[in-house]
Amino acid sequence: METAGEIATVVTAIGGFELIKWVVTWFATRKSTQKKVREEAEALQIGNEQKRVDWLEKRICERDAKIDSLYIELRAEQQNRLEEIFKRHEVELKFRESEVKRCDIRKCSNRRPPSDY
Repeated sequence: METAGEIATVVTAIGGFELIKWVVTWFATRKSTQKKVREEAEALQIGNEQKRVDWLEKRICERDAKIDSLYIELRAEQQNRLEEIFKRHEVELKFRESEVKRCDIRKCSNRRPPSDY
């Protein structure tokens, strides 16, 4: 029985010593552990924010590309309309020029209206 008591005493002494050692270690490192936990949480938060910023930048680039393509399409349509307007104005000018050159009296030297044509 004495042996069992001695073993119990040794185990308790070792356990008690480990408990004291654990308490001292915890007390000595609690602030640095808390700081480490805070830094890890901040790093995760910064990582999440960086992911969100990257996603938003990607989205903005996609929208910019879409807007650029729409502007290209708009400019092409405006150019087509300007060309059509120029063609119609050219036809209108030719028509007015032909009205000015028109002679009311055919095959005569007394042209009306007088013109160098």
